Amino acid sequence: MRRVLILGSTGSIGTQALDVIEANCDRFAVAGLAAGSNRALLEQQAARFGVTETALGAADAEQLVRDVDADVVLNGITGSVGLGPTLAALETGRTLALANKESLIVGGSLVTSLAAPGQIVPVDSEHSAIAQAMRAGEHAEVRRLVLTASGGPFRGRRRSELADVTPAQALAHPTWDMGVVVTTNSATLVNKGLEVIEAHLLFGIDYDRIDVVVHPQSVVHSMVEFVDGSTIAQASPPDMRLPISLGLDWPHRVAGVGAPIDWSRATAWTFEPLDVEAFPAVALASRVGRAGATYPAVFNAANEQAVAAFHAGALTFPGIVETIERVVDAHDAPAELTRESLGEAETWARAAADRAIAAAR
Repeated sequence: MRRVLILGSTGSIGTQALDVIEANCDRFAVAGLAAGSNRALLEQQAARFGVTETALGAADAEQLVRDVDADVVLNGITGSVGLGPTLAALETGRTLALANKESLIVGGSLVTSLAAPGQIVPVDSEHSAIAQAMRAGEHAEVRRLVLTASGGPFRGRRRSELADVTPAQALAHPTWDMGVVVTTNSATLVNKGLEVIEAHLLFGIDYDRIDVVVHPQSVVHSMVEFVDGSTIAQASPPDMRLPISLGLDWPHRVAGVGAPIDWSRATAWTFEPLDVEAFPAVALASRVGRAGATYPAVFNAANEQAVAAFHAGALTFPGIVETIERVVDAHDAPAELTRESLGEAETWARAAADRAIAAAR
């Protein structure tokens, strides 16, 4: 029986994790729950699973990680506020099922230096796919990682056709049902850029050996190319319960957690190159990842401000990535990476993004 502490329990990842646990109550138990602000749903979840240990807000969630007896911490918090709970989980030696990619990306070496081998289990579908595929060979035999992207709601549009995109259109993702920030990030492909940085940090593969390919069907979740020319792909219908279940009990699989592909039906999977002119976020993220230090934190913070401005009608859709690039280019990273320097860099980046947004009106 694995005791699971769920952070971000009222969000998409958290609610699906609870469904997995409820369907496999002989295998998992809920040790505690933490939510961002939805107190009513948190209380309902606590009553449903008989949980007494709960927290509201990132600071209380971090303390809950340190206090609660759990085997695995599922961090499904959205945004860089998840860094504290991520560090706490690693410091306490618990397995970290990581859906909060921002904490790894922003924390960088602060996170990786704390993690024991195998302590971080990725929950993002792409990185779960890579982790599964990498079991087919040795790390030294990996030639390339290939992250797949659905292309979002604007796949196939030229850059000139994106200026008048509305928030409602940006939230109409063709495959996944996610929150406002993550769905918008998928439309701009900022999310895929963040995932490139995440892949580098998780698997220790250089940026020039991490590619992105557009796969609209979202069935092949990512691939690993090996030195002998073989490519191992992980494929399944788009359902986050599969990578969530692996995160809860890696490397063991949970029977029946998802439906398999129906091979009796004729189907086609397509792959196409990323249009880097229309969607420059991936290349910018790779540059930011190479720079390291506080640059990923600045990238992420500027994006959050720009996404909020876009949904408030204060910024165009292309203006999101344009704002991020202006802020990144103006950043001067401190000599040392600490939680304090990260906080200062994020505060600076948000203010710099707000100024850039105001100037663009």
